[in-house]
Amino acid sequence: MILLNSLFYILFILAMGYYFITNLQWYSYKLNRVLFHHTKIWWHFVYFLLPFSLYAFVSAVSAYGFMVVIASLGLLYLWYKGLDKPLVFTGRVKRFFAVLMLISIFNMMLVLSGVMTYYAVLIPLFLAYFISMFIEKMLFHGFKVKAEEKIESMDDLIVVGITASYGKTSIKNYIEHLLKAKYRTHSTPRSVNTLGGVMKDVNDDLPDDTEVYVVEMGARGEGDIAEITTFVNPHYVVVGKIGPAHIEYFRTMENIRNTKMEIVQTARLKEAWIHESARVKPEAHIHTFGSKESMDIRTKEAAPEFVIEDVEATLDSTSFTLGGVRYSASILGAFNAMNLVAAVLVAKELGLNDEQIQEGLSTLKAVDHRLQRIDAGGKVILDDSYNGNIDGMMASFDLATTYEGRKVVITPGLVEVDDELNIQVAQRANEVFDVVVVTGDLNYVIFKDHVEAEKLVKLATKGEMESMLIEQTRVGDLILFANDAPSFV
Repeated sequence: MILLNSLFYILFILAMGYYFITNLQWYSYKLNRVLFHHTKIWWHFVYFLLPFSLYAFVSAVSAYGFMVVIASLGLLYLWYKGLDKPLVFTGRVKRFFAVLMLISIFNMMLVLSGVMTYYAVLIPLFLAYFISMFIEKMLFHGFKVKAEEKIESMDDLIVVGITASYGKTSIKNYIEHLLKAKYRTHSTPRSVNTLGGVMKDVNDDLPDDTEVYVVEMGARGEGDIAEITTFVNPHYVVVGKIGPAHIEYFRTMENIRNTKMEIVQTARLKEAWIHESARVKPEAHIHTFGSKESMDIRTKEAAPEFVIEDVEATLDSTSFTLGGVRYSASILGAFNAMNLVAAVLVAKELGLNDEQIQEGLSTLKAVDHRLQRIDAGGKVILDDSYNGNIDGMMASFDLATTYEGRKVVITPGLVEVDDELNIQVAQRANEVFDVVVVTGDLNYVIFKDHVEAEKLVKLATKGEMESMLIEQTRVGDLILFANDAPSFV
């Protein structure tokens, strides 16, 4: 019985460690975010605190603690099966488990010698966390030094830095695509926009002959943009639309603006293009861009230098006028006009003419899952599942209104924003769509209050998606996937 309990003791620690490190990975290994910003705090009680408490109690009064472990493993397995974003076993995760296993074995020896009790589970877990954090900091420093040396050795490398509350990835991809007409380009992959992610890209994937490196920069707290900016020191900078994304971390819009503007702290800034939402005044090397509509309600002195005019968005393309020149791209959504303008401005500064730019725009493809049109089975599908901001969502709803047939939206609503914005989303969805499918519980109550009952459908899990589409959609429908929050949200 002693050996059995000892083995289950280690197994229980590893199981709790799996839950712990999975949540940390979701929240960028920030413990405070897991504890205080998790959207499903009740998970911590059901899958961590309850099993731990039961195990501590049963182990203290009997020799049947292993029975609690068996039940806890079953519960954790059900939790795991419901995840759409399971743990990725990166080097960091493997090092965490290696440390956790060593500490667990040592603790088991202490238990067997009578120095410690079986229910001392938190000790090895948090020891492993702090030790692995120390190891990661040491490795991080080494990776950073290596990456800095590589960037410094590339004397002719031009760095373009991109940030925004939303649209960062799109702007980055548009700029990189246009500049390919004249330069050997490279950009940070997918939606990678943290210091660690940029460092890894530099060390592992940045070709030595790159002429222009386009770097996306994200933030969930003050100083995040400054860290990346200091690291890559961009020559050219774009700040796209600033809005209330991640407002629960920043608290105020002013904090968001200040954090995004950390990007101009680069030591070698040549030119910067800042969206009017940043509320900055133009200077010698800092230019502003914005829409014709906003200029009409501002004073002439406050108007942006570069004005986007005559935006036309259809289910096939988006067109706009900038500086008297008409541009068009097979990119959907009126909000994308400002992202395309940012790319055009950078391309012009780096020597591309209007003919080269328009040719590049004509071959530009939508970023995957960002208002990407797919025609399948007689249905028009608009995949906007990676777009989680109010402006983009409202623009996708507006785009849907141009479709003459039946319209269906599938959405969890917005994440990490206040209820007021989700009320706007729900009300507009009710106006535009014939069927409103809400995924998950996060914003369902809001939609229930603002969407007609006969239109509203709740999708509890993504596993039900296929059957729901069969039941709720038919040939000729337009189906919009608006945002796609993971199951832990």
